[in-house]
Amino acid sequence: MTTEHIKGHGFETRAIHAGYEPDPTTGAVIPPIYATSTYKQDGVGGLRGGYEYSRSANPTRTALEGALASLEEGERGFAFASGLAAEDTIVRALCRPGDHVVIPDDAYGGTYRLFDKVEQAWGLEHSPAAVSDVDAVRAAIRPGRTRLVWVETPTNPLLNIGDIEALAAVAHDAGALLVVDNTFASPYLQQPLTLGADVVVHSTTKYVGGHSDVVGGAVVVRDLETAEAITFHQNAMGAVPGPFDSFLTHRGLKTLGVRMDRHCDNAELVVDFLGRHPAVEQVIYPGLEEHPGHAVASRQMKRYGGMVSFRVTGGEAQALAVCERAEVFTLAESLGGIESLIEHPGRMTHASVAGTDLEVPADLVRLSVGIETADDLLADLDRALG
Repeated sequence: MTTEHIKGHGFETRAIHAGYEPDPTTGAVIPPIYATSTYKQDGVGGLRGGYEYSRSANPTRTALEGALASLEEGERGFAFASGLAAEDTIVRALCRPGDHVVIPDDAYGGTYRLFDKVEQAWGLEHSPAAVSDVDAVRAAIRPGRTRLVWVETPTNPLLNIGDIEALAAVAHDAGALLVVDNTFASPYLQQPLTLGADVVVHSTTKYVGGHSDVVGGAVVVRDLETAEAITFHQNAMGAVPGPFDSFLTHRGLKTLGVRMDRHCDNAELVVDFLGRHPAVEQVIYPGLEEHPGHAVASRQMKRYGGMVSFRVTGGEAQALAVCERAEVFTLAESLGGIESLIEHPGRMTHASVAGTDLEVPADLVRLSVGIETADDLLADLDRALG
């Protein structure tokens, strides 16, 4: 199936076929792992398919990048060695020292650390704002200086929802670009570029790869000018995945649709269970009608995802105990894999924001609901909650 023909097909078809056509020599239907650092040239500058050195491009990575662009409905896709490498490349490509960025007031801890400890030393200033409050984001913008409005939706770990279309309008009115971290939703549940965002970023370690066996990141952009800037910096900075990492990530991407449906099915059952449990103070999930972002999430997401957060009645001590007693839910950082994970954000993924305006509640527990048998997950939570 050619690249032109694939454009009109559904998500699952594009996930399997986009970015690669069967090998013309062997007929291989899956992209090979091109374990090579360099490529023979047919005379000086005579490149075969544009390949000269695998930092610049590798056929296995090219296939992954084409699939990512197709699924996010963007102009170009770029693969990176990690989600944070992808984020840093966006910043270096699109900002300059003295610029300003608006970030979520409950951003992922690694993102906050990147802006606060790395980019700030480079001369880039940042201000936090609630992504669910369009007016707050508008107020945080510094006219003439704000280059990027950076949002997560849903956010990590409080699952707040930003209205992508409205935030894009605010950013563009100020001459800024809207960057959306789409890791929690995945391209299956949400395509920010179709709603006005300029750049999408992923930790492909999570739902895109989906099997907790590879670390990676991705950027997808809406226009060629931005693509050219990212292309240059991807090559100049060199934080690219190797061919085997690209192969694993692409293999995971092909089953994203069926996995996300199961993640969502199980998450909805977990949410219902937690909502009826006496040891649970609050369940945080965009699929709940009482969630303040439910209406916006319903408009811009296909379903509500596999991430669930909840607060317990017994404070931090109980939250820690729940994490330690769980068995089917593995106590570990990260998310989006086939296995269910449980963590205490305040002590684990978000420890870097302790003592700042982005600090998360001490009684908060975050779940990444996997694709195991749902009854086993519910029984495990019941045991852990005591």
